[in-house]
Amino acid sequence: MDDLADLGIVPSETAIDLSLISVALTAADTRISRDAHAQDGWSRELGLDVPVSDPVLWRRVEPLLAKMLNFLTGDRWTLQFRARPSAYSKLSAPTSKLRLGSALEVCLFSGGLDSFIGAIDLCSVGKAPLLISHYWDGETSKSQTHCREALEGQYSTLGIRHVRARIGFGHDVLGTGSSENTLRGRSFLFFSLAVLAADALGGDQIVHVPENGLISLNVPLDPLRLGALSTRTTHPYYMARFNELLVALGLKVKLVNPYAFKTKGEMIRECRAQSFIAKEAANTMSCSSPAKARWQGEAPRHCGYCVPCLIRRASMLAGLGNDSTDYSIPDLKARDLDSSKAEGMHIRSFQRAIARLRKRPAKARLDIYLPGPLIDHPDRLADYEKVYRTGIAEVEALLCGVRARPL
Repeated sequence: MDDLADLGIVPSETAIDLSLISVALTAADTRISRDAHAQDGWSRELGLDVPVSDPVLWRRVEPLLAKMLNFLTGDRWTLQFRARPSAYSKLSAPTSKLRLGSALEVCLFSGGLDSFIGAIDLCSVGKAPLLISHYWDGETSKSQTHCREALEGQYSTLGIRHVRARIGFGHDVLGTGSSENTLRGRSFLFFSLAVLAADALGGDQIVHVPENGLISLNVPLDPLRLGALSTRTTHPYYMARFNELLVALGLKVKLVNPYAFKTKGEMIRECRAQSFIAKEAANTMSCSSPAKARWQGEAPRHCGYCVPCLIRRASMLAGLGNDSTDYSIPDLKARDLDSSKAEGMHIRSFQRAIARLRKRPAKARLDIYLPGPLIDHPDRLADYEKVYRTGIAEVEALLCGVRARPL
């Protein structure tokens, strides 16, 4: 809120409510263990009681909000709303500064490769982005800072702006004695912060959500991945419900993923600044847990074998023909990888998915429905199938000759 005020823009109370709900959800999602507090080891029953500026409005949208959160995290959410205490009835403070106006393009900026490409493509056509980030760990913050500075150096005349929020919670902030690392609800926080900024700009606004189509669909590689390992953070059904919520709240903001039908490799190959992305791609962060390198006494870096790292490696080869990223396992073909351990587990899952798709190619048109409904874009089903097939083909090229010992 202070950073937005420094830019001379002020969000509405409803947008502030949405961000406060997202922070409460993040606390519950990251501090309440599925193992300890879910009867089936996965789906938790979670309730939020949040003070808001207009309880009547929020009670009206509660069924839709609960529906989308259930889909996003795989839990059962109940939400209650009450009026804010009188001292906090108004959190939106007027400012005497000049408003930035609606010329800025709001863009999510995670420090990852997809969001970096999204920002580059906007800058390359002369659009000044307002980059929105959140972080908790140091590696994410470091990557975001480097990527922003690289953009500022490349597009110095545009007036790029960057607003960041550090949001996280101590180990036992809720008194549960536990924590949770699946983080299925993280995009609700990310989207809400972007809406907060877009609403503050005023007028009708688009929030750019740069994410490759393979990850957005996130078709499970095997039946076990329907749970914790198959996230829905930018799934088309979830994004459509989020936009539906924004309309119901009267917020003139819409989320758009311009890369919903492109693979990560295609995003790199079609980036509007080829020499720039070739130079800076290795400095972005894609790994699901870069800090785990510390377990081996190494500095945090890409592991090279988690699902995001494998898709990244495949896309760098498909889009650039080379990959200078520093991985814990620099050469996947150097030795047999143990699929009973993290180093080979996801590789083996990809290999199984590749083999199944090769044996039964027509099954792809059914597999794309496994993560969730695709009812909002019935005319693009062939495009969803294509991005899934092409994305898997990129990974197949990466894994050719890689050996992961069976369990």
